[in-house]
Amino acid sequence: MNHKVIVSSPKAPPAIGPYSQAIKVDNMIFVSGQIPIDAEAKNIVGTDIATQTRQCLNNIREILEATGATLSHVVKTTVYLKSLDHFKEMNAAYKEFFLTDPPARACVEVSRLPGNVLVEIDAIAVLPPAPKPVKTGSLL
Repeated sequence: MNHKVIVSSPKAPPAIGPYSQAIKVDNMIFVSGQIPIDAEAKNIVGTDIATQTRQCLNNIREILEATGATLSHVVKTTVYLKSLDHFKEMNAAYKEFFLTDPPARACVEVSRLPGNVLVEIDAIAVLPPAPKPVKTGSLL
């Protein structure tokens, strides 16, 4: 029925503009780009690409958990890097979160990111369809 639900988790950084942390439509979850901000301290985490990549993915994980999803439900990510020179180190940290059946992914270099961070990552996840109710009744 295409019910659009705004998703918000206090365990991830709040949206800093006119957008939502994520939108859930039926069994699909669209997570906005996450930069390496700690939700509690509200500051940028790390100065290296590996630490910043882990924080981005931790933020995505927290937002997904608010919907009942996990990183295993992610089917597509886009990684925005300030420099493709960081690709190898980003890839190693990214791999820690997707040990089996990694999602499809695009990775692009961009000229600048919010807060002058090194990386931003967005994600699309798909939950399995809800089980259909079992009809019960009397046999008269």
